[in-house]
Amino acid sequence: MKKWNSLWFIMVIALVAVLGACNATDNKESAEQGEKVEPSETATTEVTIENNDTTQTYKEAPKKAISLNQHVTEIMLALGLEDSMVGTAYLDDTIYEPLQEAYDKVPVLSDQYPTKEQVIDAEADFLYAGWKSGFGEKGVGTPEELEALGIHTYLHTASNMTKPTLEDIFTDIRNIAKIFRVEDRGEALIEQMTKDLENVQSKLPKDDENLRVLVFDSGEKDIFTAGQNFMNELVTIAGGQNIFGDVESGWTTVSKEDAVDRNPEVVVVIDYGETTAEQKIQFLKNDPALKEMEAVKNERFVILPLSAASEGVRAAEAIEILAKGFYPENF
Repeated sequence: MKKWNSLWFIMVIALVAVLGACNATDNKESAEQGEKVEPSETATTEVTIENNDTTQTYKEAPKKAISLNQHVTEIMLALGLEDSMVGTAYLDDTIYEPLQEAYDKVPVLSDQYPTKEQVIDAEADFLYAGWKSGFGEKGVGTPEELEALGIHTYLHTASNMTKPTLEDIFTDIRNIAKIFRVEDRGEALIEQMTKDLENVQSKLPKDDENLRVLVFDSGEKDIFTAGQNFMNELVTIAGGQNIFGDVESGWTTVSKEDAVDRNPEVVVVIDYGETTAEQKIQFLKNDPALKEMEAVKNERFVILPLSAASEGVRAAEAIEILAKGFYPENF
């Protein structure tokens, strides 16, 4: 009888080994075919992130996340995290087309910021804001208030600093990927963005002097434009020179006279809100002072959606839009 028990035990062990090997092969094939394979090694490892003057420890990946601004929504979707989201909010314009299908799977909680009650009702365990206002007085609540409710928070660092660069965006992507235990997806996304950017840069003129560029957000009496914010980085990489890039602030207000004196060769029109890009262009053409700028006289306008101008996954696309507008003969 003992002999049969030993034989049976050996057969069971062999069967488990075979099944384990088959499962490993299936996982490998799924990964090679591009299917999502959930992370395993880091799933139970604690992750500590320093962000927005807080230190937060994640014992596991969030399962019920809410994104509070469009460009961070698109980062989460680009990382394939739609199944870990219970809500999103605050679109500036149309969602990035390649991410539309994933976006449609996530409930839209509000046109602007959701209320704290909506967040609680959704049983959220993680909030991701693109702008400080998300955790401000008119936002959902402070990180401290939300932490008391058992809700982790992350503020997109690249959107809330002076002189942000592409590397700052990559740092945010890596942090989110680490929090959700999808580091491989984060590195793949960064690699693709870098490759797309290098492709655009390879087509830019090598010896020409950079075009003088005015970023026009809005304004009638004065001009609301880009100083040393991310638009300055985008314009520079695309082969332009932001005429107000010497201003020590992010978005800033300047006089019409100053804009005319600096005489831009191209105007980048930021497209969002109720005033259309076409209406903004007509304003520039009809304004007694601004119509004297070289860019307006030659009708050199480049329209850039606000969502593409933000510190998100569309950076390479934004640079391509600008570069094509600056140097159409090269594309």
